[in-house]
Amino acid sequence: MSDESKAGTGGVRQHNLALVLQRIGAAPRSSRAQVAAVTGLSRATVSALVDDLLAARLITELAPERNGRGRPGNPLQLASRGVAIGVEINVDYLAACVTGVDATVLASRTVLRDNRRGRPGPAIAAAGRLAAAVAADVAAQDGPDPPAIRGIAVALPGIVGEGRLLRAPNLPAWTDRDVAAELARALPGSLVGVQVTLDNEANFAALAHLAHSGPEQRDFVLVSGEIGVGGGLVLDGELFRGVRGYAGEIGHMVVDPRGPRCHCGATGCLEQVAGQEALLRGARIAWPADGGSTATGNPNGAVGELLARAEAGDRRTRSTLHDAGVAIGVALAGVVNVVDVPAVVLGGLYARLGAWLAEPIAGELDRRVLSRRWTPTAVHVSPLGAEAAVRGAAESVIARILADPVRYGGVDA
Repeated sequence: MSDESKAGTGGVRQHNLALVLQRIGAAPRSSRAQVAAVTGLSRATVSALVDDLLAARLITELAPERNGRGRPGNPLQLASRGVAIGVEINVDYLAACVTGVDATVLASRTVLRDNRRGRPGPAIAAAGRLAAAVAADVAAQDGPDPPAIRGIAVALPGIVGEGRLLRAPNLPAWTDRDVAAELARALPGSLVGVQVTLDNEANFAALAHLAHSGPEQRDFVLVSGEIGVGGGLVLDGELFRGVRGYAGEIGHMVVDPRGPRCHCGATGCLEQVAGQEALLRGARIAWPADGGSTATGNPNGAVGELLARAEAGDRRTRSTLHDAGVAIGVALAGVVNVVDVPAVVLGGLYARLGAWLAEPIAGELDRRVLSRRWTPTAVHVSPLGAEAAVRGAAESVIARILADPVRYGGVDA
């Protein structure tokens, strides 16, 4: 057989493996016969491909279900075995999680850390140790059968392009940083050599919300609030990145031209009016000089106090959140008028504050979106909250495995 014929045969096999794996993911507990019927492949071909996917531990075969006549088929489903690590490097914390092929979170950790101070190198090294720690957590659960991590994806609070963090206004020392290469070099032990990829944290959060929401939510803009404010735009079930890949910087839309100066150099950006630190200032909640306890993941820190005051009905806190909701609504109305999406989604800290932000946001959308009379814009709160970005990062690795299980999933070629 010629090299060209071999390449052609290999391409068909890769395609069929992906087809079968994706079908099992879309319809868990399908039998081999059912997969064959839907994909159009022969039963013999499907059976051989399933055996290969089982050998790579990407799927699991369950005991047959005896609830009818005839010989029952063994149900198939994506494996819960750890294959992907998501890492989030944000302004005031690090997070990491391990997920199975079925997107089940098997282990997760969050470490409060002020990444604005000091050099990026130690923070990236700490992120590498955190990734290794969650991998070790899963290995401890699996005993002598540790997971085979197939990829690591990193969520970053800034503009990402060509595999680099090009600019993060709230992390000025990180400009034009090859975070992927630095993290790859910092990975210890069993993670050495694992591929590392990057994307903006709001992009990952939007993709995670898409994966975990109903089929009716295929068009939306997600706004994720932390110290910075990010946005992810999903159109027809696909992330919209813009011509150069930099779309979604909602936090730097100007909502008050005479407002405070932003770290990006402009004045009156949304994150200076409705970002995490602006909310704490408005509610007169102090935070330590190291900034660490402002992190969303710390229930006893400044954000925890903000939530407690809002729940207790503190007037200043409620007024601050209302004003922030108005500013967010103004920015989102501009987005909706331009791209015509039917829904906005609150993520990150904004998801936790949804009870107080949703109403003023909806009010501004109702006042400012020109098509409101015919198609009102819905306001949703992401159930994933602050975990969306790190989970979306891990799930981006899973997406690559589902698309090409030979290249990314460890299936023998």
